Amino acid sequence: MTRLTDRVRELLRRGRGRSLTHTIETLNPVLRGWTGYFQLSESKTAWKDLDGWLRRRLRCLLWRQAKTRQRRTAMLRKQGLSEARAWHSGHNGRGRWWNSGASHMNHAFPKAFFDRLLLVSMFDTSRYLQCHS
Repeated sequence: MTRLTDRVRELLRRGRGRSLTHTIETLNPVLRGWTGYFQLSESKTAWKDLDGWLRRRLRCLLWRQAKTRQRRTAMLRKQGLSEARAWHSGHNGRGRWWNSGASHMNHAFPKAFFDRLLLVSMFDTSRYLQCHS
């Protein structure tokens, strides 16, 4: 599975300056391929961990794309956070990776947000393939 994470890291590096939807469109074939190849895997935890890691990487990408404290605060407000929480989160001075795993980013960009953008969930896909094979 480490090769998958290396491939995703490479694709996300190329994704700088591109929209999140374009990045997801680029990632989806790779995720479907890996899920299909390892469809017989019985490890739910590994699939869930990979899905969570991938969403965290995408949240990190969103945080990096916002660039300034004001834009980050506006992005969080647009996603439904209160004014005070968005301001404190946008101005906390922590790094991208820390913020991408923080509760304010998980609240603003939950799994449902990425599902709406049609990000392939490797866990859901593997469960589907196991039930229908």
